[in-house]
Amino acid sequence: MAKLKFNNNYNYIISIDNLLDAWKEFLKGKRSRKDVQQFELNLMENILALHRDLVSKTYKHSDYHAFNISDPKPRNIHKASVRDRLLHHAIYRVLYPFFDKTFIADSYSCRRNKGTHKALNQFRSFAYQESKNHTRTVWVLKCDIKKFFASIDQVTLLSIVRRYIFDDDIYWLIKQIVLSFNSGKPSKGLPLGNLTSQLLVNIYMNEFDQFVKHKLKAKYYIRYADDFVFLSHNKEWLLIILPKVREYLSKKLSLELHPDKIFIKTVASGVDFLGWVHFSDHRVLRTVAKRRMFRTIKLKEGSCDTVQSYLGLLSHGNEKMLSGKVENFLTHS
Repeated sequence: MAKLKFNNNYNYIISIDNLLDAWKEFLKGKRSRKDVQQFELNLMENILALHRDLVSKTYKHSDYHAFNISDPKPRNIHKASVRDRLLHHAIYRVLYPFFDKTFIADSYSCRRNKGTHKALNQFRSFAYQESKNHTRTVWVLKCDIKKFFASIDQVTLLSIVRRYIFDDDIYWLIKQIVLSFNSGKPSKGLPLGNLTSQLLVNIYMNEFDQFVKHKLKAKYYIRYADDFVFLSHNKEWLLIILPKVREYLSKKLSLELHPDKIFIKTVASGVDFLGWVHFSDHRVLRTVAKRRMFRTIKLKEGSCDTVQSYLGLLSHGNEKMLSGKVENFLTHS
């Protein structure tokens, strides 16, 4: 049973004030988009209409617009209407601060003051601690969940949410968002692209995180979305917990480990995690990421912003030579 109870009320979430504040946040970086401009032409009218639908509970989520991107691997994105995305922001800005307090420290995806770089630094710190200052071998069990967003069980997710949220109206609203997505499989999936999805998958995977910390008693564990690692000097322990991890994900969360993305290897031999290959005392950018970086720079014709962005990325690893090659694009552009 959840220890914390969400105490905010439905009327605050759907209030004009909260919707207006959500609009300000939603608008950042989107002012030039046609659908956003169109919504903004009659902003107050649109917000009042949304508010009325939420008060009367006649609100219905619109269909999604689906498209594919390469980011870097192919992904199917589902984009909601501006009206629905505004509501997602209004829900998120109230729910996030509460749920974030329930998450473990070493969950790094889509959280304030977390992110990829902090996850990378924690990996280095954990490897250093478990190696006793590089005096013993550290093994890493790395796993990846197969078709993560598409495999989320909506019924299970709603039952988890219900343990925290007792207010029937707020639960009804979250249910509208969750069930608005149809992946083609009954009661399966969340849309990549929804702000609320980022929070909901963390709520979902927090069940696994808690199992890892309290049942498996894993000291050195890091999760970023569907990628996670365990570090230990004891290879046998990692071999013992792997079937337990697989069983919990399957039985409790209807998730499956990607069979081609499970490995146990030493840090000294190089561990591929979050785009970098980690060694005992340094890390280097993954080869495919290097190729993609140079391809993007050439595509953008050595634009200053693109080059500076990659130099910032490379500063997080041991890539002086690579940084020099990237800097050359600035002098030749």
